[in-house]
Amino acid sequence: MSLPPRALPPQLSPAAAAGSLRRVARFLARALPLCRAHTVEFYTRGLWDRLVALRPAAVLEALRDAGPLALRRPLGEASGAGEVLWDDDMFSHVFCENSKKLINVHLFALAAKYYSLSCLGVCTPLEDVLEALRGDNRGITGIKTDEFMNNKKSHEVQVMSELVDKIANYCGIKQVIDIGSGKGYLSSFLSMQYNLKVYGIDSSNTNTNGAYERNRKLKKHWRAYQSRGRANRKSQSLEKANDRPVESETKCKAISEKPLNSDSSLQSQDQVTIQDFVPSCGFTEIATSETSKQTEVVLVARTQSDESRLSEEVLTVLSVLPADAVEVFSSSQCNCGELCEKEKVQRKMASLKAKASKLSESNLYFPLTSCITAETELSDIIADLEDCMMVGLHTCGDLAANTLRIFTAKPEIKAVCSVGCCYHLLSEQFENQEDCPEEVWGFPMCQYLKDKGWCCGRNARMSACLALERVAVGQMLPTESLFYRAVLQVIIEEIYGVTKSDRHVGKTFSKSSSFIDYVRKSLKKLGLNDSKLPDSCIMDYYEKYKHRMNELEAFNMLKVVLAPCVEVLILLDRLCYLKEQDNIAWSGLVKLFDPVKSPRCYAVIALKKQSCF
Repeated sequence: MSLPPRALPPQLSPAAAAGSLRRVARFLARALPLCRAHTVEFYTRGLWDRLVALRPAAVLEALRDAGPLALRRPLGEASGAGEVLWDDDMFSHVFCENSKKLINVHLFALAAKYYSLSCLGVCTPLEDVLEALRGDNRGITGIKTDEFMNNKKSHEVQVMSELVDKIANYCGIKQVIDIGSGKGYLSSFLSMQYNLKVYGIDSSNTNTNGAYERNRKLKKHWRAYQSRGRANRKSQSLEKANDRPVESETKCKAISEKPLNSDSSLQSQDQVTIQDFVPSCGFTEIATSETSKQTEVVLVARTQSDESRLSEEVLTVLSVLPADAVEVFSSSQCNCGELCEKEKVQRKMASLKAKASKLSESNLYFPLTSCITAETELSDIIADLEDCMMVGLHTCGDLAANTLRIFTAKPEIKAVCSVGCCYHLLSEQFENQEDCPEEVWGFPMCQYLKDKGWCCGRNARMSACLALERVAVGQMLPTESLFYRAVLQVIIEEIYGVTKSDRHVGKTFSKSSSFIDYVRKSLKKLGLNDSKLPDSCIMDYYEKYKHRMNELEAFNMLKVVLAPCVEVLILLDRLCYLKEQDNIAWSGLVKLFDPVKSPRCYAVIALKKQSCF
């Protein structure tokens, strides 16, 4: 098998990717103390005085001018400086050389923007990728995913499934492995919409069982969708018949004289179109006999009512099938004029059912339960493993990194499209300074960061999950709940002498009517006796720190502005890892989703070299 002779879009060179990574790492080495600090310890550790040399009001004002609210403006316009040639040296005075404190918020915000993926120029536009991979549209038009998914998931599934289908088509493969498939939204849609054979693998048995149940519900939705489609087509056909009344003999003659595959437009039709007329073959539970019966009922009923109209209706059905979906009898095989309409319909229907049977056997969605690691042998999980591609929609923590490692190591995997999330769950090789060379870590992956012993830390990785774009459009941070938690920590340490605990407060804030109520509920969750703490004492702590709430707000805004840079480091680390491999033909970062709808919106995409096919 070989790749089609279509050129992929230009890709970032290994040197350019490594250069961008080094620049981001250089800036973050100075800025990371802000992200490594935990807001729970904001007051107990005096984080504002330790890390920022400015007043909170000045920080908030500067961020409004050059930070999140200026996010969608070009860098020069956001700075008020017009066309400026920015470089790394211009940001060397963001922090004090001696105290390491933040001293220039304006430059800090501009630097964070400068080192974002959009300004670094390291991403490949999605439109360029889709154009390069263009081919026959194999999907069924008009399926509305928002009828059985929320808006966010619908947006993600529609965009990613189109790209996955084009990559699979480009590589000439039909099998897709969805790693961390969760509830199976992407897997089901790839199978249902694009006629791909999908294995959805998730470590949670609950998710797998849920995927089966969700698949069953989707099947009902799909059949209802098909029924509406059939009704619409029948209505349109009747309208055309009323507008253009034709004698039965004339129609029959036209049918017998017109070859079924003569229309060139048939060549562009896709095999999935057969699902408009037979129940979906894109689900786990398939009943071929039921499919045949339903098809037969529809066709025979029409035959009994009007044989002439039946012939026209059947040809309408067949016209949307690919040219090879129906066997066309030549004049040497039989004389079509001597066959009655019923016999011709039966032959066409038999061919239709045979095609549907083949599709139902080859295009399914299989939810599986298994824990995927870098050493996982997919052939142990999937018995009929063949040339395939791996996908992952918001794969958590190390799973995204392991997906890329499996892709590079297994020759049968020809392409990968992975959107990671939950960076705080990544394992880091140098976080605890443990010498475990045999371990496979989630970060770092590329050789440069390994050689530097680079470490982000859990709090910094947690901040990478913050959504700057949502803040930019007015979805503000939950400052009050963060303030409650930070003051609670002061109470816990000063009154109870507890500095560390394995227990968590959780979502107590949303269930509390006041600060006093919040403190008492939280203490019970933490296993601490609140009876020795009167309400007046609790309110004294609240009043003591209330005027410093703006410090916490400003500090968290600094973390939000810096968050994309931490994500850039993680994503460039993965891209550089792929650039280091010898068997990769193309690799890149592609922005798939609207970041307001889906903040983790970047995909790592790679295709193997042609010699690997």
